[in-house]
Amino acid sequence: MEGGLAMIISLLNGMEVQIPGIFNVEGVAAILFYFTMYAFIGWLLENSYNFITKGTFFKANFLWGPFKPMYGIAPLLLVFLISPSTHWAVVVLLCFFIPTLVEYASGALLQKLFNRQWWDYSDAPMQLHGHICLPFSLCWVFLSMICLKWVHPAMVTMYGVIEPFWTWIGAAAGLYFLADFVLAIRKHATEDFVTEESTNPIQ
Repeated sequence: MEGGLAMIISLLNGMEVQIPGIFNVEGVAAILFYFTMYAFIGWLLENSYNFITKGTFFKANFLWGPFKPMYGIAPLLLVFLISPSTHWAVVVLLCFFIPTLVEYASGALLQKLFNRQWWDYSDAPMQLHGHICLPFSLCWVFLSMICLKWVHPAMVTMYGVIEPFWTWIGAAAGLYFLADFVLAIRKHATEDFVTEESTNPIQ
């Protein structure tokens, strides 16, 4: 137990997180960059896991493009809530609860709006409504700490390099996400309507 605790503290020592401002154009541009990158990394992560476990790389996605918004939102929340002065125990708790809450809210909202689950943990131990489960929440802890310790600093460096060009690229990315969300909502709403019609005995 003490060895694991020492490992966590060692992992978090020296963690530096850039917290972009959100009340100016530069801050919004930075947030959009980080969201885009993490949403894409999340898409790669989920599809790679699907390939390892099921032999198929492409997994059903809410959006048309290769992005998972849930993975874009959770790291941003962690970056805003955690600073270099945050106690390691608080960091661990946030790395557990923030991704878990984002995952549950995403799953519950999608099920409510479209009557469909894009993931289902019903067969996993200590699960809640199939949206979250303890084993994956523990995975989120380690992935989040790795993200904060190594991935996000690399993202900050990358953004510093492309920032002069991101003003134009970011505008296009914002329009792309807006169009993708609208098209995805139309697609899944239509699928849900067709499914209800096809299963309605009164025809």
